Amino acid sequence: MSDIDSHLEAQTNSREEARLVMLIDDEPAQSRLISAIASRDGWRTIVASDAETAIAMLGTREGMQLSAILLDQWVPGDDACSLIAELKERRPALPILMLTTSSSPLLAVEAMRAGASDYLVKPVSPDRLMEALRSVTTRETQRDELAPLTEKMSATLDFDAMIGTAPKFRTALAKAAKAARGHGHAVIEGESGTGKEMLLRAMHAASPRAKEPLRFINAASVPPNSIESVLFGHEPNAFPGAFDRQIGALQNCDGGTLVLDEIDRLKPEVQKRLVEVFETGIVRPVGAAHGFRVDVRMLASSNIGLQPLVDAGHFEPDLASILGATVISLPALRERTSDISALTRHFLGRIGEQPGLRHLSVSDSALALLAAYDWPGNVRQLQSVLFRAAVYCEGQTLTAESFPQLSELIGEVDGGSIGGMHEGVGVMLYTDDGNLRPLEEIEADVIRLAIGHYRGRMTEVARRLGIGRSTLYRKLSDLGIDNAA
Repeated sequence: MSDIDSHLEAQTNSREEARLVMLIDDEPAQSRLISAIASRDGWRTIVASDAETAIAMLGTREGMQLSAILLDQWVPGDDACSLIAELKERRPALPILMLTTSSSPLLAVEAMRAGASDYLVKPVSPDRLMEALRSVTTRETQRDELAPLTEKMSATLDFDAMIGTAPKFRTALAKAAKAARGHGHAVIEGESGTGKEMLLRAMHAASPRAKEPLRFINAASVPPNSIESVLFGHEPNAFPGAFDRQIGALQNCDGGTLVLDEIDRLKPEVQKRLVEVFETGIVRPVGAAHGFRVDVRMLASSNIGLQPLVDAGHFEPDLASILGATVISLPALRERTSDISALTRHFLGRIGEQPGLRHLSVSDSALALLAAYDWPGNVRQLQSVLFRAAVYCEGQTLTAESFPQLSELIGEVDGGSIGGMHEGVGVMLYTDDGNLRPLEEIEADVIRLAIGHYRGRMTEVARRLGIGRSTLYRKLSDLGIDNAA
């Protein structure tokens, strides 16, 4: 099966089998909305309006068939974290997701320590809700430690916040930075979790239109029958239920930027309408006899390359051509394992600044383990795994033992010994207890690495290390290194 077929099949596979989720919420309107969203992805919802009802329902026939629980933080008269702990005590294997209006990391920490699998901030987009449910219930991602958290820490919107030195990654950043300074359209391609959204926002922040209107729309999170109205707007009575005029995103961000995430999920007719807008400069609302002239820059992203989609007949060629002036490809994390060490320390630094958490160091054994995994969820998953480990860490250092499920997976890899992954980590700077190694040991490792890399050509080794040959031989003698190593 091709990548394109797999990509399209993944959009419908989850609907094949109905699953059951319990929603603990006393707001009928929100209950109906979440039930409707879940049903589109093959979920059936039962609703409990309070804690007592929820606990009682666990013992019913339907309760025994539950695949997950969604818990609103504001269930009257109940402390959400206490309720999570009680639910987990009764049904330890049942994943629980908390819904809340609070973006406080402290609440996320408390909820996770009580037993929550994920934490979602309202209003929850359909895409994020479904991603969270899938990640905690799919067999392949059942291990909580490796299930990406839906809510991320707020990201800094500049290129300096993009961590990594791998050539493919730096090439992508350089291309994005150059494109940001212009006015042309652009598309970022890459797997989910590679940082496309963050890079899109950084491009807008660095662009000449940074102070102009910005609209960020995820095409996958908008119902297909609503996306035209969201983008182009509509007139009253344009279709059943259109009682008022709605101004679309294109008109709203005139002079600014439209960021369209997952553009490959747009229906063909919507793609063609976008082509018309960008070719004529005129946007025509649904049901309108007239149009409005707009000046909009489009930055888009796609989880799969647009050209293969065009070749397969799944994407409008003219729209791909409009965006194709600048195509930026973000590499998957498994293609830049040398960046895992720097990313880990960067994320731990940010995690340590969150309320309820503290700054942690990381041992070389942990870095080697992290480098050995192929990270299907990419950078987003790495950050989530580190967040979970930090929440449960009782010491001052994350070690290999801080990631038991990851250790279990790596142990199953054929020939995948952890020690063999040091190439991606580089020279080890820390001991397992989180302290720095002695400078003499680090220097010796650097010299050994250089001798091996340059195949024993000592003149080249000395030149690359920035020292003379006589100094190099003296260090070899002082450090007890065999120069034939």
